[in-house]
Amino acid sequence: MPDWPLRAHHYRFRSRWLLDAPPGVVYAALEHAEAYPRWWPQIAEAHRIDARSGTARIRSVLPFSLRITVSETRRDPVAGILQTALRGDVDGWARWTITPHGSGTRALYEQEVEVRRPFMRWLAYPGRPFFRLNHALMMRAGRRGLAARLDGRQGI
Repeated sequence: MPDWPLRAHHYRFRSRWLLDAPPGVVYAALEHAEAYPRWWPQIAEAHRIDARSGTARIRSVLPFSLRITVSETRRDPVAGILQTALRGDVDGWARWTITPHGSGTRALYEQEVEVRRPFMRWLAYPGRPFFRLNHALMMRAGRRGLAARLDGRQGI
């Protein structure tokens, strides 16, 4: 049996943010996911469950929200890595890798997920370009929001 129907629900994302702030400052901002809604417009809600997990509701351009539970799997400030397991409307993992870049920071975001939400699975082929564009727009807004926060143009 071909495996193409399974791959249709599978996504890999990779985004690179260049920020004018020291790596430690960027890492500190990214490790507090419960604060993301303050600077990332598409993170509608983020709540801690305990010291290593929480929930989030994410909504970008498309007219629906994703609900996920996020569990920390690696927090390594020396290596600049924050990694989580994702469960809910999408299952998989996400990772930030923070490194120096010139006088600022390079924040690499990588995510690999399998879509679980039924209507998104049903729309896997026709909706794929829209889902990818939605994610790209969300990441662009996140970079802008974090840059503004780090520059002091947005309240802490």
